[in-house]
Amino acid sequence: MTLYKNKYRIESARCQNWDYTSNGYYFVTICTQNREYFFGDVVAGKMQLSPVGQIVAEEWQKTAEIRSYIELDEWVIMPNHLHGIIIIKNQPTPPLVETPRWGVSQQEEETFHRNVSTTTMTAKSRLKPKSVGSIIGQIKTACTKRIWKAGFDDFEWQDRFYDHIIRDDRSLHNIQQYIINNPVKWELDKNNPANLYM
Repeated sequence: MTLYKNKYRIESARCQNWDYTSNGYYFVTICTQNREYFFGDVVAGKMQLSPVGQIVAEEWQKTAEIRSYIELDEWVIMPNHLHGIIIIKNQPTPPLVETPRWGVSQQEEETFHRNVSTTTMTAKSRLKPKSVGSIIGQIKTACTKRIWKAGFDDFEWQDRFYDHIIRDDRSLHNIQQYIINNPVKWELDKNNPANLYM
């Protein structure tokens, strides 16, 4: 952490050589502030959305409807976070690298994970249009406006979000399965506050 204007700030975790507007598959996780439950409950391994959760589901799905360069893959809303795969297709999308069954493809690179702020003014001004960060920021803003208007004015998002660049079919499949199975495995989920002190 560095000191900036007499305040400590978290360094950017952006992959320095990656353009987050480029075509690709991005796994994102967006959490509520302090991981508070706003989106509903997991009942018998299935997510039951609250009114706030329904707003988030609608705005998430609207992302691909209002942005021609976006497709959505698997996604799930959990009690205090959302997991989803966003596909950016600004140009014709190249296929993912196929990973041979016997090991790692020679073309496969180390995948990159980052936490990105979408709420500070300096972060907003640096976000490139059509980038993963700007898309998530817009989703969070649209959700928050509707949620507050619905009377849930104590709702807040966590400032930062997590993303992971998906580089091959094997990784895509594993992440899709993780998303699909998330409600069933909620008791073990690291975002479940019951697991914070375990």
